[in-house]
Amino acid sequence: MSPPGLQARPPQTFGDAFCLTLITDDPILAAKADRCGVNRIGLDLERVGKAERQAGHDVRLSDHRIESLAAVGAALRNADLFVRLNPVGPTTADEIETALRFGAKALMLPYFRTAEEVATFVGLVDRRAHVTALLETAPAILRLRDILAIPGLEEVMIGLNDLRLEFRVRSHFEILTSPLLDWIAGETRKAGLPLSVGGVARLDDASLPVPPDLVLAQYPRLGATGGWISRSFLRGVGEDWDFGQAIAAIRSRLTQWADAPPEALENARGELARRVREMG
Repeated sequence: MSPPGLQARPPQTFGDAFCLTLITDDPILAAKADRCGVNRIGLDLERVGKAERQAGHDVRLSDHRIESLAAVGAALRNADLFVRLNPVGPTTADEIETALRFGAKALMLPYFRTAEEVATFVGLVDRRAHVTALLETAPAILRLRDILAIPGLEEVMIGLNDLRLEFRVRSHFEILTSPLLDWIAGETRKAGLPLSVGGVARLDDASLPVPPDLVLAQYPRLGATGGWISRSFLRGVGEDWDFGQAIAAIRSRLTQWADAPPEALENARGELARRVREMG
């Protein structure tokens, strides 16, 4: 029973607890997203090697600068200030210290291949921020159990775009619906770590190659509890568009999928895979 005079809070639904991350260096957009319940907001500072490996592909290449972090952080009231840094290298220690000095609460390590790289990053952060490892190389997948065992690692996110390039397949949705993702998700759950995957789009966005709703079904199917807000989320919206309503719709639909029977989730995976095959 609740203490006298206090009402028991209803348990959080799957959608309510889902961790949404927005990449932006715009303090005005950051403040709006913060008011609408986005959980992590901040910068993408990854530069090293990214343009070369993703050349010729429609992927996110950020021009963010660390100096913008203070203004974005000042716009936040509830969300954690987030930064994706570079892969481990000579500047990693300085990058981490600078991000922490600007108030970052969540740091992401991208494009690693070994458990040693992750251990180095985690050790340098030294529990002063939430650490997420962005799993996006084939060698890292082969070493996943060693990576998951690193003390201080707090979350794994699957980077679908780079994995698509690694495996030389046309669509990142083919990665999302593959048995490989099932294995990664299972290993991450066994290690007791939260898993995030790819990005979520607006439910009403009919311009995308596959229905966003079929993608949302993959999160509870995999047991994934976080994802990016996709680049397309803000594309083509008018001045009167309601950001908060769009976020609420995503959370509500995630909860509905989480409450669906396993066969419905598997059917959604099959339908998404079929549409990917039709794309060629």
